[in-house]
Amino acid sequence: MSGTWTRIAGGAGLAAAAAALSYPWLFRRPCLTWGATPEEAGRELPGDDLLASPDIISTRAVTIDAPPAAVWPWLVQMGSGRGGAYTYDWIENLFGLGMHSADEILPQFQGLKLGDELPLGPGRPRMRVEVFEPERALSLRFEDHNWVWTFALFSSDGRTRLLSRNRIATPHASVPTRLFGLLVMEPGSLVMERKMLLGIKERAQRLAGGRGQPDPAAAART
Repeated sequence: MSGTWTRIAGGAGLAAAAAALSYPWLFRRPCLTWGATPEEAGRELPGDDLLASPDIISTRAVTIDAPPAAVWPWLVQMGSGRGGAYTYDWIENLFGLGMHSADEILPQFQGLKLGDELPLGPGRPRMRVEVFEPERALSLRFEDHNWVWTFALFSSDGRTRLLSRNRIATPHASVPTRLFGLLVMEPGSLVMERKMLLGIKERAQRLAGGRGQPDPAAAART
């Protein structure tokens, strides 16, 4: 039995090594551009000029069967102690971020404006609203100025194309830190952001349809 387990462990190790080696060439671009067309990934968005030379750029997107007016309220109420991030709360809260994703519009958080600061979590860095174009674009820049997160909305025939772009600089990161970011954090960010975009999609379509309560079946599909 010990020989069998050794072979299994060895095979798993080789598979993991192969996946790690192939990720930068075969899987990284699809990971960083999930849902986005090549044109969208290369498009200049509001907020891009806030971080001119990032080390990492991701542009992910989703089509929402609702107008921007039904999408925008979910974006402006995002944040710790606010509307949450519409992703896997239990994972966010393992890191102490205090995220609790709302399933309804929260009027008390709809007054977001340019220059406001939002906490990432208790005791964590804050994000400042640097671009605020209602129903068009929202850009947040983190305190160290090494991360800019932009949401851009494009309307067509009553539908919305929602783009989420992250521009990240890692000027002082060590080689092990960069490898961890490449092989662990980047794929992990796809898992979380995909859930977030689909969560916003489900909520916005429900709002546009005039239904006030969450649809458990739709939520399960995300």
